Amino acid sequence: MTRQYTNEFKAQVLKEVQEVGNAALVARRYELSKNTVYTWMRAARRRGSTEALSRNLQSRTSELEKRLEEVSSENDQLKRIVAEKELELAILRELRDKTNPR
Repeated sequence: MTRQYTNEFKAQVLKEVQEVGNAALVARRYELSKNTVYTWMRAARRRGSTEALSRNLQSRTSELEKRLEEVSSENDQLKRIVAEKELELAILRELRDKTNPR
């Protein structure tokens, strides 16, 4: 007998796994098989979401484009953050070298 879980439930479980860091513990809490949780984790990593893609080619394509746009915008945001941190480190190194010349 297989059970169908909602995408919201899967997302909630996966979020809790990230917070706790222990999939087996979270699976036990929700009375799930740890293999089920690991399967959801693997699928989410592969697809980028807990939601399955539609079988309709047109809606599937639009969904993939939407996900690609989300990932691209997140990637751009992360690149900006890394650039800001690199700049901060360069400034701190420069200040360190000025105050403590070797």
